Amino acid sequence: MSRVELWIAGRYLRSRRSSRFVSLITLIAIAGVTLGVTALIVVIGVMSGLQKDLREKILIANPHLRVLTYGEGLRLDDWRRVLGVVRQQPDVVAAAPFVLTQGLLSAGHDYAEGVAVIGVEQDTGRAAVTALARSFTSGDLRFRTTVAGVDGGVVLGQRLASRFDAYPGRVITLISPAGARFNAALGTLVPRYWRFEVTGTFDTGMYEYDNTYVVMPRPVAQRFAGLDTSVTGIEVRVRDPWRAGAVARQIEDRLRYPYRAMDWSTQNASLFSALKLEKLAMAVILLLIVLVAAFNIVSTLTMAVSDRTKEIGILRAMGMTAAQVRRIFVAQGVVVGVIGTAVGTACGVLLAAAVGRYRLIRLDPTVYFIDHLPVNLAVSDVVTVVVASLLIAALATVYPAGQAAGLMPVEAIRHE
Repeated sequence: MSRVELWIAGRYLRSRRSSRFVSLITLIAIAGVTLGVTALIVVIGVMSGLQKDLREKILIANPHLRVLTYGEGLRLDDWRRVLGVVRQQPDVVAAAPFVLTQGLLSAGHDYAEGVAVIGVEQDTGRAAVTALARSFTSGDLRFRTTVAGVDGGVVLGQRLASRFDAYPGRVITLISPAGARFNAALGTLVPRYWRFEVTGTFDTGMYEYDNTYVVMPRPVAQRFAGLDTSVTGIEVRVRDPWRAGAVARQIEDRLRYPYRAMDWSTQNASLFSALKLEKLAMAVILLLIVLVAAFNIVSTLTMAVSDRTKEIGILRAMGMTAAQVRRIFVAQGVVVGVIGTAVGTACGVLLAAAVGRYRLIRLDPTVYFIDHLPVNLAVSDVVTVVVASLLIAALATVYPAGQAAGLMPVEAIRHE
């Protein structure tokens, strides 16, 4: 494109007394592109941030994958052999047995509530399978007790501890579904009561964990769940969490039936599928804003062609080709798209950064698992939005530019 064509396109974009309305709708078209690009960048950043934040929070207390068995009940009897096989896999960084069961928690009140009881290894070093130890607000995984006569120490989620007023040093009662005995005199089953000292609390930021998890040493959890020397399964940490599915298939191939391996993405497949679908849906809906702005570009250029028909005829009579006229109006539309996209990108990036840094949008953690909208703005997402916006703006120039190029010089000069 020559300098003359760019100069003429710039003159056509500037306001003049006889065409101020055209300039007004040009500004409206630029504003439409700006608004669409800003909204797209912010929403895509929020949806990506939501996925990343949930993934990180899920992996705080959940391992990358778990080795379990098929059949009724979660019980792994030969877990030592299975643990040895799992640790031989090249991508496995750490592996340990765990116990998962249910219990009924009471802290001396009339109120009791069901909780998830997790039995883990007392290891906070490099061999630890999860990052739970880094979320402790008090205490640690050594479960050191100071009260005599208790069955052991436990660590509670921060919300659970707050609700029961069960902070470190307090004794709580847990009722196990296993170990109940039949009382002939009463003619009913009498559950077993366990007394534990709260030795610490943790705050992961994940509502489900902080509100329902009770963590105790794995040997104590085995007795609490009535598993004797068995465990629920093996939890595994791998080098790359995104390869957990492939590692799970390798472990299944080694162990064969009745063993199965479930990676973290499979266990939360419905949640992440819903988030991906919502991200796509929101992107498509907001892309319609850019499309509306594209129609504004079409109308702007169409009115510009009508307003400057005589000028176009004079340019054609002076020797300008139809292709040059077409490029002039394409340049106008592209300039509108570039300005709108540039301003929208800047506003979107700044707004997304502000939302993420200052936590401008608060959420109810009991509903959304998190207390604010996180933002994770990837460069690839921004580039995709910019390219899509510029492409739409360029396509919007095809029809009006073709109209301008198709004008005959004599008819254009006679135009009133």
